[in-house]
Amino acid sequence: MISSIKCTSTSSFTSSNFTSTKLPLPRSQFSILPTIQNVEQNMSLPLLSSKKPLYLSSTQNFALLTKPKRKNVTECQAYEADRSRPLEINIELPSEEAAQKLKIGLYFATWWALNVVFNIYNKKVLNAFPYPWLTSTLSLAAGSLMMLISWATRVAEAPKVNLDFWKALFPVAVAHTIGHVAATVSMSKVAVSFTHIIKSGEPAFSVLVSRFLLGEAFPMPVYLSLLPIIGGCALAAVTELNFNMIGFMGAMISNLAFVFRNIFSKKGMNGMSVSGMNYYACLSMLSLLILTPFAIAVEGPKVWVAGWQTAVSQIGPNFVWWVVAQSVFYHLYNQVSYMSLDQISPLTFSIGNTMKRISVIVSSIIIFHTPLQPINALGAAIAILGTFIYSQAKQN
Repeated sequence: MISSIKCTSTSSFTSSNFTSTKLPLPRSQFSILPTIQNVEQNMSLPLLSSKKPLYLSSTQNFALLTKPKRKNVTECQAYEADRSRPLEINIELPSEEAAQKLKIGLYFATWWALNVVFNIYNKKVLNAFPYPWLTSTLSLAAGSLMMLISWATRVAEAPKVNLDFWKALFPVAVAHTIGHVAATVSMSKVAVSFTHIIKSGEPAFSVLVSRFLLGEAFPMPVYLSLLPIIGGCALAAVTELNFNMIGFMGAMISNLAFVFRNIFSKKGMNGMSVSGMNYYACLSMLSLLILTPFAIAVEGPKVWVAGWQTAVSQIGPNFVWWVVAQSVFYHLYNQVSYMSLDQISPLTFSIGNTMKRISVIVSSIIIFHTPLQPINALGAAIAILGTFIYSQAKQN
């Protein structure tokens, strides 16, 4: 309450003590807060004391007075941990399915591009340097060296394998070596497009080997899908203008070898946890050890030196870059294909492999100006279509 404290002089103070000077009365002491009664009575009037007027410069300290209004004040609310509400943020993130499709698309595009580049440079090297055994050896050596450097520099994590792994990998490496050399021999004798047309008949070898050697049965649509594959390959072979029996047999042996490679890989490598990239790296190293002595025995260093000098004199320094390119791109496209197996189903891989053949055949015909008759093109189209039908029928 606002009240005055009335001070009176005590008896100890006499008038004689203040005769010469008039002292002012002490100021009234006021309490800090008003009473409710005084506030209600004097809210609209100036606040007055009972004795003297009280002048106030501010009313901010009076809790019962109206608080000033604030404009544009942001209200912040805090929530307890157990009563918090989720934030509503409208950010659209790509779904996992869309991201997976994009990843598979990148795998396929990279796989096809690397394969096309390899086939182009490989054919250029074989035209100037017709020694497929050494060319195949250099391809495996380049890939092995690249992976050893990657492991040593820890760009890629080295696989943890044991002796059982290498034992299981050995038959796979033997089949891989035979298929790799046979395909290179084929491309040294015939056009790239013809080799890949014949290699599109690999599903027929797969079914026949699985049926008669492994006793595996397939539904009737799978057997029927082999008819256009075999018929298309036969039509393309008969109408090939630059047919060569060594080139044709090389492609056929390559198909058979790769079928056994897949069979050995499924049986022997089942349950071994090795990534696709490291698996192919180990496969390349073991295949290199198998192939090197045979390459030396079949062709030999003397033939290689003479052929190398002839190629360099005819082509120039670019020939060296061709050899490096075909060796590096061979490893890269195979590595990407094995890496893609970790991400996609066998059916998707088969479809991707079929589309890869189309891209290689078309690009090689355009770049090397390969003469192609309409009936030959029809045979290639039928064989490739049959490969696609086979992949669908086997999956169903």
